[in-house]
Amino acid sequence: MSDRNIGKVISVDSFRVFIRLDDDLKSLYKSGYEDIYEVARINSYVIIPIGADRIVAMVTSVRAIDETELGKNKEAIFLTKSSRFLIATMIGTIENDGRYIQGVYNYPILDNPVWYVVREDLDAIFDQQPKDNIDFSEDYYLPIGTSPSFADYKIKINPDKFFGKHSAILGNTGSGKSCTFASIIQGLFNFKYNGQLLQNAHFVVFDTNGEYKQAFMGTKEVPYAKLKEVNPFHIDKDGLKVPFWFMNFADFDYLFTPTAGTQTPIFKRALSLSKNQSVAVIKRNIPQTYLSKLENIKNECLANDYKIKSTIFTELQDFIREFSALETDFSKDRIISSLNNLLGEKQKLTKPKEFINGTVSTAVLSKCSEDIEEELSRYYQDIHSQEAAEERNIDLPIFFNFKDLIDRFFDEAIIEQENSGNKLREFVSTLRLRLQSYLGDERLCQPLMMYQTVEIENSLAKFIAFILGDFCKVYSQEDDDVFTLFYKNKTKADDLQKVNQVTIIDMSLLPFDVLETITGLIGRLILEFVSRFPEEERGKMPIVIALEEAQNYIPERNRGDKESISKKVFERIAREGRKYGVSLLISSQRPSELSKTVLSQCNSFVVHRLQNPDDQTYVRQLVSAANNDILQQLPILPQQHAIIMGDAVRTPVQARMNTANPKPNSNNPKFIENWIQNPSDDFPAYKDIAKAWEKGEKINTNNEE
Repeated sequence: MSDRNIGKVISVDSFRVFIRLDDDLKSLYKSGYEDIYEVARINSYVIIPIGADRIVAMVTSVRAIDETELGKNKEAIFLTKSSRFLIATMIGTIENDGRYIQGVYNYPILDNPVWYVVREDLDAIFDQQPKDNIDFSEDYYLPIGTSPSFADYKIKINPDKFFGKHSAILGNTGSGKSCTFASIIQGLFNFKYNGQLLQNAHFVVFDTNGEYKQAFMGTKEVPYAKLKEVNPFHIDKDGLKVPFWFMNFADFDYLFTPTAGTQTPIFKRALSLSKNQSVAVIKRNIPQTYLSKLENIKNECLANDYKIKSTIFTELQDFIREFSALETDFSKDRIISSLNNLLGEKQKLTKPKEFINGTVSTAVLSKCSEDIEEELSRYYQDIHSQEAAEERNIDLPIFFNFKDLIDRFFDEAIIEQENSGNKLREFVSTLRLRLQSYLGDERLCQPLMMYQTVEIENSLAKFIAFILGDFCKVYSQEDDDVFTLFYKNKTKADDLQKVNQVTIIDMSLLPFDVLETITGLIGRLILEFVSRFPEEERGKMPIVIALEEAQNYIPERNRGDKESISKKVFERIAREGRKYGVSLLISSQRPSELSKTVLSQCNSFVVHRLQNPDDQTYVRQLVSAANNDILQQLPILPQQHAIIMGDAVRTPVQARMNTANPKPNSNNPKFIENWIQNPSDDFPAYKDIAKAWEKGEKINTNNEE
């Protein structure tokens, strides 16, 4: 193979080699038996043979160094001929059997020969060999782009590895992120997997800007026939709603921000009373004022001087009457009996000199203190076990009336805690006002169904089935709940029994106040749903959650005092989701603002142009040092070009991504083309837009249902 030689290795480090090109190589091309081969172009490859293996290195730098020297004839200066050098990053190995693997395990030595790359090598690198039967777990077979350096070669990924271990699509606005995401999903549905198309996929896309419906539904002019089973909807007062009773306490706490000292315990108790009223679990507590009075009576009895302060008896009769009438689920009979016995001994216990032996009074004192002590101890034990049960129940998706929470159960929770001089009502009033303001604000109330006063049968099953595109599995024509009616109205009669493989949640009109809460809630419901599968069925329903403009949902820095609720959820999915078959696809123009926890769990990256130095540095920290040389190209990548790294590809590579057809609604505005047109009398429709705006809506376009 000496005819393939183009130079030799002059320096080696852990992943980079320096190559000196042969002096007799007159140009950067070399003729072979079959073709003329490029020798030194950025992003092309060279081969370094070591025994039966061949190391593949990507060219990242080309240099020519001219040296001058003073000859023996001091009257003349001689210029030496130019020496040319390559710097290449070792990225993989073609083994003896022709199989390409990512990584290097056998390093070259100094003066190791270097070859130019031939078609046989490229076929192995780009996995171009046709396969009669695809191994879905190992093969790289789904084309997502082409090589800019070798236009005849497609860049392929392994979908199981791309989605199975979380992935990220990063890049500045306008660099092609949205089209890349759309083209990858479209490619998935266009590809035949050993002769079969996808039939039971589950993609949930959080669409911040309302741009993906067009990519998967198409328009009247450009319908997307390959993927009919799409479920696009808005979350607003006219679209699908997210029931507030699915929220756990962390969701309520983040949304309404009660203060930790006084408001949180009352809020938690009021929610517990609300959620448990329908399941007959809750026990109505004894108010603190009564407990304090009983403790005071017990302590007086324990003084054991055969005398009780007359002030105790002054109020004892009224106390017994009020305590007897108290509505609580705890037994009061024993305490009331002892208190009545104590009241009967009033004369003896307030005038001990007249009853000097005090025989009866001593027994009554001991019995009363003992009864109160034992009954209060039992009560506190029951309260402790009840609170443990409430902690579980308060997070369960149990229906309750939101208005009743404000008007009734806050008062009950306050009464239980209130004692003399307590200002709980005043402290909690601001929290109640916040809840009331949500109930009175249609923008906030409608998306979360806070107006709902009647329980919806099977609401949890229907909501999750709708989000996952499986509503046909719970659909009943006789049902008339909000979910079924919405499904009927937006679905053609012939499609009512079809699985929707892509769910697009348009959140463009969702108020920022509830954006993170609703996003995190949906993510948590999906994770908790699949985590409840029987162990033998775990992972049998793979789900991809795609977060467009992910910095809105998983910010690294909190925007307020509390940690983002959606960030908590998606960090949990990033850590635990893989074992349940839930994967994240992150898309963002500001990677440096994203949660480090989530991005560190991503194993595949598609990186478009990044010009911000902080973003470039951050991306380099996420990937191996061996890819740093390749990432130097990030600031100058053309639109639609990206660097792909990670488990999903055979080798780190620059690719021209496939063109999405149709594209998402994210095209750059055409300024001059629109500016040179004559003004139209009916565009824009100021009045129609303003009226829709005032209602929290937007004007329907031709391609919307």
